[in-house]
Amino acid sequence: MLGPLFDSPSFDRPALAERLGAMAAEKVLIGTSSWKYEGWFGQIYARERYFERGRFSKRRFETECLREYAETFPIVCGDFAFYQFPEPEFWRRLFAQVPPGFQFAFKVPEQITCKIFPTHPRYGSTAGKENEGFLDAELLKQMFLRPLWPYHRQVAVLIFEFGAFSRRSFPSLPAFLDRLDPFLAALPPEFRYAVEIRNPDYLAPEYFRGLRARRVAHVFNAWSKMPELAVQIALPDSVTAEFTVCRALLRRGRAYQEAVDKFAPYTETQDPNPEARQSMRLLIGRAREDRQFLFLFVNNRLEGNAPLTVLSLAEP
Repeated sequence: MLGPLFDSPSFDRPALAERLGAMAAEKVLIGTSSWKYEGWFGQIYARERYFERGRFSKRRFETECLREYAETFPIVCGDFAFYQFPEPEFWRRLFAQVPPGFQFAFKVPEQITCKIFPTHPRYGSTAGKENEGFLDAELLKQMFLRPLWPYHRQVAVLIFEFGAFSRRSFPSLPAFLDRLDPFLAALPPEFRYAVEIRNPDYLAPEYFRGLRARRVAHVFNAWSKMPELAVQIALPDSVTAEFTVCRALLRRGRAYQEAVDKFAPYTETQDPNPEARQSMRLLIGRAREDRQFLFLFVNNRLEGNAPLTVLSLAEP
């Protein structure tokens, strides 16, 4: 038995919304990674809101559910941006769905953060080749930041997610930092930025110093091959900016596809992770004490259902 938090059929969405709103007023903004999950019906979403001609419309749900999401959460991480440079019209429609105070985090497109394109069919002729746009600040400014600028006050942070680099990509951490530092130095100061790495050996003093020099946050990330959140948090000087970013994505040792196969369609908590929850509570406590922003994002693949994980963090 998992206890009443997990096996109760009820989900008090208004109470959760009130609690998350109060925490946001304290600069602690908690949301999820993406939002289009039918498994959240009865929790975050009411199925009847997406009926057309008496039947559920998947198209309507995916097009409009962000509006309902924003009735509960103060922030969301837009993972979709990793795969494209969205057009201005896309941004206009997206921001039109949420109230003025609602915040977004966006993963920066992989055209900026991918050093060598994966050997995957979706990359077509570029698969396995060097990316000419890697850490190109001008490309980022023109294709991503400029179209996003009209909404910058609702952009909490932009995240540079770097996959695990091979020795072919960078033979050492200093080689990576030699490319990263001038890129960060060239970015407009009007946005907040954060770096997420997937090479455990990069969690070194020179990495943290480099981010701190540019006022860029290290993303505390729960990921299959990264040290536990608690280990990252305990590293000296791992808080590198006047704000903190955390993405609770996967249990250590579990592959992404394994989590998808195990947890979809994400209707309930299936694998509670008390260690990750405790680490996130620690970050929440620190943010409150320091009176600095915390942007915390929970993924369905961490425990099986992100809203229930968030609910556990929002309990008084």
